[in-house]
Amino acid sequence: MSTLLLIPLDDTVVFPTMDVTLPVDPGDEERVLLVPRIDGEFAPVGTIAHVKRRVRLPGGGRGAIFEGEARGVAGAAHTGPTGELRVTVEEHPDDVPVDGRTRDLERELRATIEEILQLRGDDGSVAAVLRAIKEPGTLADSTGYDPELTVEQKVEILSTLDVTERLELTTRLLRERLTDLQLRRKIRDEVESGAQKQQREYLLRKQMESIRHELGDDEGSVVDEYRGKIEDAGMPEAVREQADKELGRFERMGGEGSGEAQMIRNYLDWLLAVPWSERSEENLDPTHAREVLDSDHFGLEDVKDRIVEFLAVKKLRADRGVDAAEAAEDPAGSDASPAAKRPKPSQRRTGGTILTLVGPPGTGKTSIGESIAKATGREFVRIALGGVRDESEIRGHRRTYIGALPGRLVRALRDAGTMNPVVLLDEVDKVGADWRGDPSAALLEVLDPAQNHSFRDHYLDVELDLSQVLFLATANSLETIPAPLLDRMELIPFDGYTVAEKTAIARDHLVPRQIRANALEPDEVNVSDDLLRLVVDEYTREAGVRQLERQIGTLLRKAATGIASGKDSAPVTIDLDRVRDALGRQKVFHESAARTAVPGVATGLAVTGTGGDVLFIEATRVPVPGSKGGLVLTGQLGDVMKESARIALSWVRANHEQLGIDPAKFEDAEFHVHVPAGAIPKDGPSAGITMVTALTSLLTGRPVKHTVGMTGEVTLQGRVLPIGGLKQKSLAAHAAGLTDIVISERNRGDLEDVPQEVRDAVRFHPSMSLDEVLAVALEEQPAGIATAA
Repeated sequence: MSTLLLIPLDDTVVFPTMDVTLPVDPGDEERVLLVPRIDGEFAPVGTIAHVKRRVRLPGGGRGAIFEGEARGVAGAAHTGPTGELRVTVEEHPDDVPVDGRTRDLERELRATIEEILQLRGDDGSVAAVLRAIKEPGTLADSTGYDPELTVEQKVEILSTLDVTERLELTTRLLRERLTDLQLRRKIRDEVESGAQKQQREYLLRKQMESIRHELGDDEGSVVDEYRGKIEDAGMPEAVREQADKELGRFERMGGEGSGEAQMIRNYLDWLLAVPWSERSEENLDPTHAREVLDSDHFGLEDVKDRIVEFLAVKKLRADRGVDAAEAAEDPAGSDASPAAKRPKPSQRRTGGTILTLVGPPGTGKTSIGESIAKATGREFVRIALGGVRDESEIRGHRRTYIGALPGRLVRALRDAGTMNPVVLLDEVDKVGADWRGDPSAALLEVLDPAQNHSFRDHYLDVELDLSQVLFLATANSLETIPAPLLDRMELIPFDGYTVAEKTAIARDHLVPRQIRANALEPDEVNVSDDLLRLVVDEYTREAGVRQLERQIGTLLRKAATGIASGKDSAPVTIDLDRVRDALGRQKVFHESAARTAVPGVATGLAVTGTGGDVLFIEATRVPVPGSKGGLVLTGQLGDVMKESARIALSWVRANHEQLGIDPAKFEDAEFHVHVPAGAIPKDGPSAGITMVTALTSLLTGRPVKHTVGMTGEVTLQGRVLPIGGLKQKSLAAHAAGLTDIVISERNRGDLEDVPQEVRDAVRFHPSMSLDEVLAVALEEQPAGIATAA
């Protein structure tokens, strides 16, 4: 055993007795181990090589000439003092007794090599060198010079330590090479005998004929097969011409004998994969659609109404032949040019507007898309756009690129098998853009009913009629969707569910689904509505029901474990003890009373990417001698909220007499406004009145009522401005246990969007000015505790 420097070789194999020059500086080493490496993995056996001479390579680099000596099996590896990799090596020389079988294999290998050299036209020099080799192991290693052997085959030869086995391996490999060369010679002789005066194209065709004959294949079968598929595909005329053109190129090339022919075949396969003439029989009955939507989803009445209206209009257009009537009025007669005969935009808009479902995660946007497909009898395909940054994902790659593919829309049509599926563009708000292009720009054409009748995929390079596709889009937020793309969408908000709606969804949908998922029977588990409401209220704080389903799944897995282990017998009734055991202690608390008991804390309402949320805004007074009432802001506040805080402090200072605040409190002090959960960025024009209330509470010593939440922006004159997202904020306030919500008077009309359950439980206080806000929000008398100031 010896320890040698390890030199990895990529795509190169060095055999014993072989000299090789490598661009490697071995330093002061006299012997090294050369180990082949394939796809990052080292071969088990390498070659121990002697450093014959160190040389300077062209370009100024250093290298060395190595002479292979013997095989070496690498053992344990370690790092040397200068960071080089060293291994222990067990040397394996070719010292074997020569028996009769070894001699027979040696003679067969020599004969095979000579036949190969004759077919290759050797002048005798290489054969003379091989005859001079006397050792059978060295003879087997000489096959490593064959350029036709792959690196993997050479590594296999190097790794074969037994000389007899190595002779068997090399003989087999060279026999395969000889058979291949003989077949090539036979094909070449057959072709040359019948093509002496023919053009080069005829020669190539005859070669392919001979190859197919030897393989037992019929040359015309592939072309005829493609021709039959094109005939049956029902392609538009322009697409048919393109397909016939490519098939002609493929036929002239003689089939699959070249890389370009394979590319043409891939193109034809994709062209035929598009279901040009396939259509799903559509069911536009609005009554049936409403039944399907009601059975699949609880609540979301506004969403269901809009979808039913959408389908009803499509039904009327189809029943009354609106498109046909417009076509009959077309002034372009039968003799008009193809451009004049192209359908008018009103005829193309069979898909109508693009419905975009906007709301927090887990509110059922994707599943309602599946329900629409189910209700209309169409196929459903989902295209996930989250994180897509390459325009080619939409439009496809151009065929000049190696590995080019069509875009996701073509693949969606292939997967659907029809030209009129429901295609859901999921997470359209998370589409990115970089140097590879802007996918949202490609979506402009896809989602515009006036343009998508002639969508052109870069790979197919033919027009695709997407006007019959029913496109739906989903998004969590509208801020990141480009304005031109947003202009093509009709927005349907998904604002979330009330506690009662979540409870009903859990009872009717989530529990049955989790029972099936956990291999239970419906009569084996009992879960009451009161217990489901407890899980909703104490273990989830979300607009949707995704987390709720996870919690229910945890409960039912515990029940399944008890039944499977024999610990429990069916039916299992889920009670409070089982809930605490499976889900742990209560996770969600309504802490408004505790948080706002101290003056200087107010409860605000906000909208995030996951739905409505409750924010506590805290204010405190910090004595700083010489300060004129400066402002410190913390909590990852954005520019809008920072401006709201400055406006709030300015209004309070300007109205200190009306508020009963001693002006001296603004001297020699700074005011610190903080919004907890500082790791989460916060911004938006809705926290103005909350900040005013927090500062007023601080300076007057009057705590904010723990039942009051508020949302609205404020001006320097004390006017309360309207906000957006009232429904989501109201749902969050209701879930947090608030019973009073202060809003802008100009948001009074938005109360119609708030679910009746929330309106029955919460009193809304539309306000025009901050005086009205403070009258509702602050306690009447100062508390009997020390103020936060």
